[in-house]
Amino acid sequence: MKIFRYNILFLLLFTAVIHSQVEDATEQNSFGKGVKFYQNLLNFSSGKSKITRLDAFVMVPYSSIQFVKSEKGFVGNFSITVSIFDESKEKLITEKSWNETLEAKDFNETNSKDRYSLTLKSFYLSPAKYFIRTAVDDKESNSEFTKETMEKVRDFSNSVSISDIMLLSKRTEEEGKNKIVPNISGNVALQKDGLPVFYEIYSNFPKKLNIEYVIKDKKKNSIFTEKQLKTIDTGKTQIFYTIKDSTFSLGLYYLDIYLKDSADKEIASSERSFFSRWVGIPSTITDLDKAIDQLIYIASSKEIDFIKDAKTVEEKLKRYLAFWKKLDPTPQTEDNEVFDEYYRRIEYANEHFSHYVEGWKTDRGMVFILLGAPDNVDRHPFDLDSKPYEIWEYYNLNQSFTFVDETGFGDYRLITPLTGDLYRFRR
Repeated sequence: MKIFRYNILFLLLFTAVIHSQVEDATEQNSFGKGVKFYQNLLNFSSGKSKITRLDAFVMVPYSSIQFVKSEKGFVGNFSITVSIFDESKEKLITEKSWNETLEAKDFNETNSKDRYSLTLKSFYLSPAKYFIRTAVDDKESNSEFTKETMEKVRDFSNSVSISDIMLLSKRTEEEGKNKIVPNISGNVALQKDGLPVFYEIYSNFPKKLNIEYVIKDKKKNSIFTEKQLKTIDTGKTQIFYTIKDSTFSLGLYYLDIYLKDSADKEIASSERSFFSRWVGIPSTITDLDKAIDQLIYIASSKEIDFIKDAKTVEEKLKRYLAFWKKLDPTPQTEDNEVFDEYYRRIEYANEHFSHYVEGWKTDRGMVFILLGAPDNVDRHPFDLDSKPYEIWEYYNLNQSFTFVDETGFGDYRLITPLTGDLYRFRR
């Protein structure tokens, strides 16, 4: 077991991970260099008939940008472009692009996870579905990271309607005016004084409403409910509200806000997802039970069962983190490079190898998670005398692996014999 663990640690730390497609070694160094950022797209009424204001919040952490030495410390430069297309993705409707400059006094500040740039751009659109692409380009590293999403721009023409929900990190009041800091990442783990939110209600007449706040778990089961009686004005009513007594274990959650009349009949509603993740846990992990299942390639059945057999969620998380702490190559620091790399490979496998099962469960996913990117991939998708197949070559390991698409639907199966300690936990 110790030899196996040593080999896994070495492979996770020193084998490369690729960007975009599994290709040759020249592609490998670009993976993970793109700028990581967070984005919120929120719908609000513009005050004009059949026109909705779509607010695009973009948050770029300092740690995502490459800084260079300057006279006053360090400086980083990047640009942001938000492009909005029609539902077909063919027609560009509108686009905004702008430049940002970050300044840091010392090198530690450039890597700080607590420092970030937050910008807002508003778009005025007719209610419909749009394809939205946001790109952040780091000028110094010449790298780009993008997010693409299909967004439904809502219609607020009903007599009573509710905007999207904005999660808040902080809210203060100065001279009678509210100052807010949006929670763009959606992580609420560090918010100890409840869950603060902001939203707007639009009405054609004054009205008393029963407002119901419901928090649901990942399976959409209700775990928390509270109600508020509110008198709203004609036009726009802004609501700041903090849901008290709300504590969240690791995982994905949903907040639903329902507007109801005096007979408790629902008039309108809005939903917002969020998650709880502690410092030191990879950002891709939002489901603890699934993350434990994904240990299959690095943990024994006994170790996995020990974690799962915990009596409470808190104890389960404690055992899970203790498992990864034993593998931490730099226990004196906050970051666990092996922990991060393992789940980064799982995320990549899910993005590129999924078909009717998640990518991490596939044979290509298994090999990629354990060994990282191959040095070379020899693809044969259209050979007349054979089914589609790929050969992955690892020069430093002196190994190659052949995958055959048995069904023609991307179901690549590993036909190379599984031998040695490396695959002892394959189920």
